[in-house]
Amino acid sequence: MKKLQGTGVALVTPFNDDLSIDFEGLKRLIQHASNGGADYLVVMGTTGEAPTLSRSEKAEVLAKAKEFNEKNLPIVYGIGGNSTQAVIDEIQETNLQGVDAILSVSPYYNKPTQAGIKAHFEKIADHSPLPIIVYNIPGRTMSNMEAETTLALAKHPKIIGMKEASGKLDQCREIALRKPDDFLLISGDDALTVAILELGGDGIISVLANAIPGAFKKMCHGSDLEAEQGLSEVEKFNDLMYLESNPVGIKNLLKHKGICGDQVRLPLLRASEELDKKIKAQL
Repeated sequence: MKKLQGTGVALVTPFNDDLSIDFEGLKRLIQHASNGGADYLVVMGTTGEAPTLSRSEKAEVLAKAKEFNEKNLPIVYGIGGNSTQAVIDEIQETNLQGVDAILSVSPYYNKPTQAGIKAHFEKIADHSPLPIIVYNIPGRTMSNMEAETTLALAKHPKIIGMKEASGKLDQCREIALRKPDDFLLISGDDALTVAILELGGDGIISVLANAIPGAFKKMCHGSDLEAEQGLSEVEKFNDLMYLESNPVGIKNLLKHKGICGDQVRLPLLRASEELDKKIKAQL
């Protein structure tokens, strides 16, 4: 799946003041990311506030993302959860025409064993018409997918990659050393993009690429000097993006760049005045 190497943008879902979906903002965002060097688009991930959107809203966002995708970039669509059967049902009930792969997060809240995580993804992959990228983010799920679990899942013909956001570089190194050649190791942490690429990773699914896609183009496709320049730009903003939870920070940055508003749905709140000032100062 070489078309899913490089920079995937974990698109935010822009909202109007009444918290309806701002499709004009979504169009500007996709144009900005595409023109800035994104390699593919990720729709309805955590950054897209998927838990707060209805099934019909998700379908509409996906349809509009396809419509606005003038450069015909590959599309990855997020369908995950902590009920294996519910994930399978949603996959089978979603119009996935024009989608290249599914991004599915490790089950959260339940805190399954490694064997349970493995069985969860294998059953999903068995029933999916599309390839699956599994997503490890212990900070949200409260359970880490260990390297052995990832490597076992890499043997499944429908599981093509892993978005790794554990922050454990030793774990990423083990996966990189032992994974099949055609299995994608994708950073899920913007600040670790260069480090994971150096280990043998294939790219990044990024939050900050919504606003500064050029920095990630430098890291994924540029010279060593350009990669360091891109990383320096990311480091200016990265910590601020998570002070009040994702996607509060990135939406505020997008507001200051004139791409879309910074409205979020409860239980998240818009950036505080203090965070707003800090992000504006970095710009």
